Amino acid sequence: MTTAPEKNTALLRTAYRAMESGELDAAERMLTEHFVAHVPGSPAPLVGRDVWRLGAQAMKDAFPDLKIQVQDIFGVGDKVTVLLHFEGTHRGAFQQIEATGRRVGFGSIEVYRIEGDKIAEEWVAPDMISLMRQISPEAGH
Repeated sequence: MTTAPEKNTALLRTAYRAMESGELDAAERMLTEHFVAHVPGSPAPLVGRDVWRLGAQAMKDAFPDLKIQVQDIFGVGDKVTVLLHFEGTHRGAFQQIEATGRRVGFGSIEVYRIEGDKIAEEWVAPDMISLMRQISPEAGH
């Protein structure tokens, strides 16, 4: 029999595959209606699938060939923790930085809470300093 943590880690792997392949509608359907995102720099949690969609679309627009590698994943109870590595080519504007054509790579530590068979909440800590350093205009010099 499949345990809840096994089912939950499989859900996250499926969501990452959907995100990577650009199937954002499919990924969005894996979120609860009142999905909550805790993101660095935001003074309060962000609520709603549309918030997730905007962030995911921004990443895919800026890095259309985005690859997501799950380096480690484990589940306990209703939570799943994931260590990720992202790679892609900067082909679209990202946070006011125009496309550079540079290959980038950065990590993220993410924790999710699962409700039923959907993702209800996330806490994400992407290494944005590393990413921004790689695409900053000064990086090319």
